[in-house]
Amino acid sequence: MRAIAIACIPCRSHEQKLSCSCSECTGSYISSKQSSLTAYCESKGWHRIYDKTREDYTLKWCETKSVLTYYNFREGEQLLYQIPNNKVLTTKIGLLNSLRDYEKASRTAHPGHRCRRLKMEDFFPTTFRMDIKDERDAFFSYVEGLGSAEPSPWICKPTGLNQGRGIFLLRTKEDIKVFQARLESTNDNQGPRKLLTRQPQARIVQRYIQNPLLLKGRKFDVRSFFLIACTTPYMVFFRHGYVRLTCDLYDPKSNNLAAHLTNQYMQKKNPLYSVVKEDTVWSMERLNTHLNQELSRAKGLPLDWVFGPFTRRMQHVVLQCFQAVKSKLERKLGYFDLIGCDFMIDEDFKVWLLEMNCNPALHVNCQVLKDVVPAVVCETLDLTLEIFNKRRCGLPLLPLVSQREFVLLYAENNVPEWSRASKVARRKMPCPKGVSTQKASHQAVDSGTFLDASSVQACLDHPSIRGLSVPMKHIELIATTPPPHKLIPQRIDPPKEGTWQQSFPALVQRQPSRLLQVGSNVVSLSTPVLSKVPWITGSHQRTKPR
Repeated sequence: MRAIAIACIPCRSHEQKLSCSCSECTGSYISSKQSSLTAYCESKGWHRIYDKTREDYTLKWCETKSVLTYYNFREGEQLLYQIPNNKVLTTKIGLLNSLRDYEKASRTAHPGHRCRRLKMEDFFPTTFRMDIKDERDAFFSYVEGLGSAEPSPWICKPTGLNQGRGIFLLRTKEDIKVFQARLESTNDNQGPRKLLTRQPQARIVQRYIQNPLLLKGRKFDVRSFFLIACTTPYMVFFRHGYVRLTCDLYDPKSNNLAAHLTNQYMQKKNPLYSVVKEDTVWSMERLNTHLNQELSRAKGLPLDWVFGPFTRRMQHVVLQCFQAVKSKLERKLGYFDLIGCDFMIDEDFKVWLLEMNCNPALHVNCQVLKDVVPAVVCETLDLTLEIFNKRRCGLPLLPLVSQREFVLLYAENNVPEWSRASKVARRKMPCPKGVSTQKASHQAVDSGTFLDASSVQACLDHPSIRGLSVPMKHIELIATTPPPHKLIPQRIDPPKEGTWQQSFPALVQRQPSRLLQVGSNVVSLSTPVLSKVPWITGSHQRTKPR
């Protein structure tokens, strides 16, 4: 399966580009399996090519990572999907280490001080790393300390794989002893040549949530989306996704992994999947209605618990995970990332974060996914393009005319005006007529502030915004306060291979930067960028979409 990227075919000049009708600029778009992304690109009139050597792209969306892609990336001129070191958040060991480091640093910085930080044990299951001897020994010592009592179930996961591959359950002491012997045998076999051979796959062992809340007797989890639309400054968003259910009824003693893992890859192995697939993915609205009707009174839940306490809890957890990594992530203007967050609810309605996934699956194989995924892709790219253009132009980032379902969780303050990181003197971006360059008076979406209507309309009329997929109605006043059900529980300081691109001559000629013309330019797709294998494997890299 190939990854999609977006690359630019420059026309002869900026003026000629806007009216050009040559075959190079209006070439037919070649479809891709990533239908949501290709549909978005087609709606912008972008063109597809097959040239993996091109570096003059505007927007690149790839599943696989290439060192040269990041090395040749031109900050402030190009957009690149996936922050290069997002593994600190999107691998099992990376997320575990980041949360541990953040909790330790918070305790050290504020000893005895009660803050709104969540305790890690309250939202993340107890976890041990099997690639570190001390943690490995601590886990096996814990099991031995139980005496004759059987341990609660544990689940063993490889850190760099997805789609349920390499996962198994440890139910009994005998299972754990066999697992321990296998680990010791692997370590012994490495011998003195261990540095010359491939190291064993790093693994974690995590406490299995054995009392999950069930929907009609089936296990489920919730996929939400976490968007880092910009890294300089940080602009972080949250969006609801969908509910994933198993085909089979839940049996805690079952050895069938498909009854324990909810992802579509596992469920497709069920012979009845084609018959019941529409019932394996629910919308958030359906989940909310089901809980209101079936469990609200029996469990003492408030009405609309899904869009109230549950949503706020997910947002709080996502924000804390971001706080844990914001000083670790590589930051350049043009980096952006869409991350899939998987949550589970237990019988006591406690919310658990299972994992965060880079490159979340954007397939649309059932009706709910057809309703959700294209909207996620469209708003992700609209927000990213709008923020990127405003940042390069020196305009206030808020309010965002392309913001619809994504909720702003974090907007960074006190970031210096962007300048090209080169030895050449900084060139300031020209501003559209009628748009004030004065700093916005508001700093975060929870502050209930407004933007003058004339400035808003001037911003909407600018070509860089006009192409966004939002209704362009006359706006008298724009409030940046989200609706009550989207507020977070704490104050915030304010497709697969190819290359998309717009016809932007400055990318090749290194002319003074200009606004990217969203919606009127040419974009192209190419084969995987400098990647010799179809999938990059390793302990910290994804192999397929989640």
